[in-house]
Amino acid sequence: MKPYREMSKDELAQQKAELTKQFEDAKAMGLKLDMSRGKPTSAQLDMTMGLMDVLNSDSDMMSMDGVDTRNYGLMDGIIEAKHLMADVMSVPAENVIVYGNSSLSIMYDSISRSMTHGVMGSTPWCKLDQVKFLCPVPGYDRHFAITEHFGIEMILIPMTPEGPDMDLVEKYVNEDPAVKGIWCVPKYSNPQGISYSDETVRRFAALKPAAKDFRIYWDNAYAIHHLYEDKQDQILEILSECEKAGNPDMVYEFCSTSKITFSGSGMAAMASSPANLADVKKALTLQTIGHDKVNQLRHTRYFKNVEGMMTHMKKHADILRPKFEAVLSVLDKELGGLGIGEWTRPLGGYFISFDAMEGCAKAIVGKCKEAGVVLTGAGATFPYGKDPKDSNIRIAPTFPTSEDMAKATDIFVLCVKLVSVEKLLQA
Repeated sequence: MKPYREMSKDELAQQKAELTKQFEDAKAMGLKLDMSRGKPTSAQLDMTMGLMDVLNSDSDMMSMDGVDTRNYGLMDGIIEAKHLMADVMSVPAENVIVYGNSSLSIMYDSISRSMTHGVMGSTPWCKLDQVKFLCPVPGYDRHFAITEHFGIEMILIPMTPEGPDMDLVEKYVNEDPAVKGIWCVPKYSNPQGISYSDETVRRFAALKPAAKDFRIYWDNAYAIHHLYEDKQDQILEILSECEKAGNPDMVYEFCSTSKITFSGSGMAAMASSPANLADVKKALTLQTIGHDKVNQLRHTRYFKNVEGMMTHMKKHADILRPKFEAVLSVLDKELGGLGIGEWTRPLGGYFISFDAMEGCAKAIVGKCKEAGVVLTGAGATFPYGKDPKDSNIRIAPTFPTSEDMAKATDIFVLCVKLVSVEKLLQA
């Protein structure tokens, strides 16, 4: 079939009639499919049930260095958990604090602490006239929700195949002292699956912030979440690059086991410079006398080391890869060459990013909902939920079965075609 933009009005009208009939037939199927969030499927959670058998009432509950994990103490985590999470992030263990189950809560806490008490002695953000954050788009909706919650002004930074537009990042960071941070998902980004190039990481490390309390919020959520053994993205380690560039304190790095073990019961960690960690611990000593060290012990005894974790991640990939490939196969077959959409082909992570014709995303998501397929809301991948082009749609292939994922994608491409035809007929 020729590209839709090359069709005459009569051809488009004929297409609309055929697609409308198909859409009505699809609605009559009564489907109820949810691909709105990047959740692990039950098979992935079942795969990790051995974690529950590592400890029992007869277990030795002492950490490697003789700390009773059942008791108070060790605010920054047991030594073996620090080493495990450090290896995931490729940083030294002394640069790590192990928290509870959620990296998102660490990020929220970091913003909140900066608002009320400042960063390493700087003026608390709540006392400033203006606080700004850079937001690479499309990006992670929960990042944007945190900064919006605190009333921080968000500035859109377009993503490129190499990562954020660094010309814009450098301009804002180096020239505006009100810019206090930037959200980053540097590897298999949410939702595009882009990994930052070496040049991009080095340019981040070489920033010359106008604000001494500027920090890069480096959310390394998908550090080891590859889909293929023979095709894997690798990125430079940001903490060491910043140190080499003379900016040792510029990064807060975050990661978790949320999509490695159990999403609600994993481990989360933060890595940063000794000076940053000392600043963080001042507040942390007032918040807690220690996180769940029993869970930390359970995780470290289950995996033993990062190699054990990588072996486990291959099992995740075996479950996820067919789902991603099912989506991409349908997109290629049904939309390839029509000129009404573009999509990413990630090598890891949890999402596929789809860009429809401008002005079509909300209508496509709405049509899908009518036909029983729930997608992430259009605009969710932009600050304030407003996509200036109304184009981007995040596809989350992970939770449905491969069969349901193929059905959902069939509905999705039908809705893309129908909405695109209607848009072109209005032109």
